[in-house]
Amino acid sequence: MLRLSSGLLALLLFAHGCSQSTTQKPAWLRPRSGATSPELLAVYEPWFGHPSHISVGYSSHDPVELHKQIRNAKKLGISGFVVDWYGDRDAFNELTYQLLQPIAAQEHFHIAMMYDETNVEDGATDQTLSDFTMFHDKYLAPDSPGREAYLTDDGRPVIFIFPKGGHTDWNRVRQVVSQWKPAPLLIDENLPGADANAFDGFYAWVQPGKGGWAADGSNWGEDYLANFYQTMRSKYPDKLAVGGAWAKFDDSKASWSLNRHISGRCGQTFTDTMNFWRKYYPPDDPLPYLLIETWNDYEEGTAIEAGLPACRSESKAGT
Repeated sequence: MLRLSSGLLALLLFAHGCSQSTTQKPAWLRPRSGATSPELLAVYEPWFGHPSHISVGYSSHDPVELHKQIRNAKKLGISGFVVDWYGDRDAFNELTYQLLQPIAAQEHFHIAMMYDETNVEDGATDQTLSDFTMFHDKYLAPDSPGREAYLTDDGRPVIFIFPKGGHTDWNRVRQVVSQWKPAPLLIDENLPGADANAFDGFYAWVQPGKGGWAADGSNWGEDYLANFYQTMRSKYPDKLAVGGAWAKFDDSKASWSLNRHISGRCGQTFTDTMNFWRKYYPPDDPLPYLLIETWNDYEEGTAIEAGLPACRSESKAGT
């Protein structure tokens, strides 16, 4: 693995012949007038230290570790963590989020929730509404600890959705959360579907593309990202587009492994996905946000926390 040097992510965003300054931008995520690159977010997995997940050398409930992770992310130009959250269906992850939000505020860092939809069919919408109400009252109320750290766009809290069973009536959820003051922006995974009007935007997620998962991991997602950016740009200009970037994928360590792989290609996969948006968004109208997937998912092999994939040179191959 290649250790990430300070500011490397920002440098990657400005690579490939671009002439813009590499000065790190402020942590505030609302795109500024004259911005030439997207603001960087990273998906944060909150479950390490729980016995059902692999050991990675730290607990997600350790405040010292949480401070350290945020500081390391900021050095790389990352402005906020998007944290998986299951409501009261997962007490361990809920406690991690509870710890993270005020710590993010102390570190002048942003945080957002990625809601993991329930798999159940009966009552899925009611469960979602209950979870959203809980989150709003506990974390988005004016007096909620660390409320100032929550990611907003034009004053509206940004909530990401990770779809599961597909049984939630998101139009009904939209009607309810639109009564919040301010109403949130709901950002769903992948391209819009039949319920597109329920969402304010969409984010790209780790995918190999139309060729599927190659045994050697060679399908790194080029055609998937091309279709995502082209479709969002041409057909949904009124929706918020959140790009995706990943270093590799390998779920062999996960208990749910399906033997899926995306090769890191000596770091090239990360460079390519970090910059692919440039083919569809001009410098004077850049993609607003880019979501790194992920900061610390070691079970699916996408973590960049410890460094990027690297290959030894031929001269060192035998050492």
